[in-house]
Amino acid sequence: MNKKIDNSTKNSIGRLIFVAVFLLLQIIWIIVLFFNFKQSSIWVTTFFNIIAILIVLEIVNKLTNAAFKLPWVIIILISPITGLVLYLMICNSGITKKRKEKLFKTGNKLRNEYLCGNGELTKEKINNLPYGGQLRYIQSDSAYPAYDSSKVQFYSDTCKALDSLIDALSKAKRFIFMEYHAIEDATAFRRILSVLENRAANGVEVRIIYDDIGSVGFINPRFNLRLKKFGIECRVFNPIMPVINVFMNNRDHRKITVIDGCIGFTGGYNIADEYFNIVHPYGEWKDSGLKIDGAAVRSLTVQFLEMWNTINNTDKDFKCYFPENKYQNDAEGIIQPYGDCPLDDVYLGENVYMNMINNAKEYIWFMTPYLIITDEMSRALTLAAKKGVDVRIITPGIPDKRFVYRLTRSYYHQLVKSGVRIYEFTPGFLHAKQCICDNVTAVVGTINLDYRSLYFHFENAVFLADCKAVHDVKTDFDQTLTRCREVTENYRNELRGLKRITNQIMRLFSPLF
Repeated sequence: MNKKIDNSTKNSIGRLIFVAVFLLLQIIWIIVLFFNFKQSSIWVTTFFNIIAILIVLEIVNKLTNAAFKLPWVIIILISPITGLVLYLMICNSGITKKRKEKLFKTGNKLRNEYLCGNGELTKEKINNLPYGGQLRYIQSDSAYPAYDSSKVQFYSDTCKALDSLIDALSKAKRFIFMEYHAIEDATAFRRILSVLENRAANGVEVRIIYDDIGSVGFINPRFNLRLKKFGIECRVFNPIMPVINVFMNNRDHRKITVIDGCIGFTGGYNIADEYFNIVHPYGEWKDSGLKIDGAAVRSLTVQFLEMWNTINNTDKDFKCYFPENKYQNDAEGIIQPYGDCPLDDVYLGENVYMNMINNAKEYIWFMTPYLIITDEMSRALTLAAKKGVDVRIITPGIPDKRFVYRLTRSYYHQLVKSGVRIYEFTPGFLHAKQCICDNVTAVVGTINLDYRSLYFHFENAVFLADCKAVHDVKTDFDQTLTRCREVTENYRNELRGLKRITNQIMRLFSPLF
């Protein structure tokens, strides 16, 4: 069934439309202004052309993926004025620099003070593990350690994940942290809210973060005020505003719940009805998640507090949010929660996937709602397939965004011709973001195989090794594959004519979408 959008939510969507129109008018005005200056004098024209060349040289020499450089170089060289305005607006925001400084200061303090001496693996043990290089890499580039003292449970059914989340929330004694890209003020969240109200009334500190773009179609501006009446603190990441100099390309795509610093939840699902198949705008919704119990939850706590204080730096003492966790006697295997930040020029999410692809010996399988990848990842996947590794990718059978769906399919041919197998989830939209390799390691989290997730968004995931959850992820893949159609042979031959040219243009500019 389809969702009914109430008037308050329509007003919220109207706010987004107003912002988009107002930004467009500002861009047009700036471009017209620049063109008028340019036409007034040959010296002005020369000046802008020199600036355009200097910006192009800066782009070319940046330590970033070539796929991001080429579209900007083309746009700026074809139309220097328009290209410069768009580039300076989108890629050089002063707000980003300020937020970066605040984020790094808080994050470094939290990681240095609270992510050591609490059940993480020793260097000696890591060095003796076949996947020790991956564990060392994640800790080296993110400072998030690996743990062998925590339990983890995998949920292939988001309804079960929601029930477990609500049960855990109802037992909270000290604090609850929730950070989600999208929250919808509807059935699923109202089940959660009734528990949060109760816990807040009993003295539990409750905090919520949501991304403004992610939630704009789901809630209205009065949402925060209503939560405040219940004693729930709520903050919005990067509110959309009709002013060019606060436009940012980075969004908070994380999905995190922390309860009393010892239980944590994460995965691909937001707190909106479609994620739990309460409504069906795109057929059946397929997603997944994790519950973590033990010291490893500290890494999720750090990520939440880092974002909370980046929005508004109010916490002075963090110690109360990091209880001393005892080792779990029944803990098995290794888990390593980590967060990926788009402002540090470290592409952690992509690198973790790349390490798994490069180290795969028997098979590596992915679930992703979008497949818009760099040449480096495409080459890694095809090289693995050519080496005899069973490489499979499952994508949705019903799209949520038709343009992105077509863009996703445009990548199939280059993968298929080298031996990668592609499947589409026929019952509906597959939103799970997970990977499994050789029955030994897996990743479950929020990170899609697309440019937005890998380069532009704040993301989080959990690396799993030698634990029951890895086998549960494999079972989920096996069961999901029985509900998919393999489309490998459909894309064996390359498209011709206009469709091929259209796909090439779309892929050229895909990093900007």
